[in-house]
Amino acid sequence: MTLTILDGGMGQELIHRSGTPPTPLWSTQVMIDMPHLVREIHADYFAAGADIATTNTYAIHRDRLAGTDHEDRFEDLHRIALDMALAAREAHGTGRIAGSIGPLGASYRADLQPPHEIAVELMAEVAGILAPSCDMLLFETVISVAQTRAALEAVQGLGKPVWIAFSVDDEDGSHLRSGEALADAVALCGDAAALLANCSAPEAMPAAIDVLRTSGKPAGAYANAFTQITKAFLADKPTVDALTARRDMGPDAYADQAATWVEHGATILGGCCETTPSHIAELAGRFSKA
Repeated sequence: MTLTILDGGMGQELIHRSGTPPTPLWSTQVMIDMPHLVREIHADYFAAGADIATTNTYAIHRDRLAGTDHEDRFEDLHRIALDMALAAREAHGTGRIAGSIGPLGASYRADLQPPHEIAVELMAEVAGILAPSCDMLLFETVISVAQTRAALEAVQGLGKPVWIAFSVDDEDGSHLRSGEALADAVALCGDAAALLANCSAPEAMPAAIDVLRTSGKPAGAYANAFTQITKAFLADKPTVDALTARRDMGPDAYADQAATWVEHGATILGGCCETTPSHIAELAGRFSKA
């Protein structure tokens, strides 16, 4: 069995390396100020053993840029992110590029999903920019059935493989953060090439993988190393900068969790927020030759 190794966290890694506090534009702001850091992080993940570089486009949405000094740079910012990933791959000599499309509104907030037609239009615009330069399109932190449906409709006709990564309940990985059954979203994913769970507690991933594998598609996981995102936390409607990193999820401990995911049938492994090139190096060392 051949395992695919994804890269790890980008946004939080950019914040840490830049030494700047998080802003509402998060990873996008750091890229505007220090684009070379994006290329360097991609390069470090490739050097660590990642097979795929995920573009720093998760948070580049028109609704995120609205009211800022950068709202007229929507396409330009996507191009910068693509160029940084492509440059890192060229220097490395191999690898694939996944075009990241994050949730509209905010992460973890199903209530901020626009009406279906608007959501499809906005995501289709992003997908159309990314697709020509990417090997696959990756919808990340999908937390509801409505987001799933809109994402899949948005990429129709683009001719690129589509991967869907669901963020699940940290206490019950068989459910989305919206409270809906993960199985209900998976049932919509007939056209997807792979299904994953992301930006959730490592301990929630085995249950999620069990559901994802019922699709018969390649399944995988890339967890975060945040303190648990509980229902009480979500009730306060916070943003990612209100979270803190776990102290018990270093590279060895994270890879130990990933070993359990592999036991449950995962064939795609990576990291999300607060994981680093060291985490990916440990995954690659343990699993890339499996």
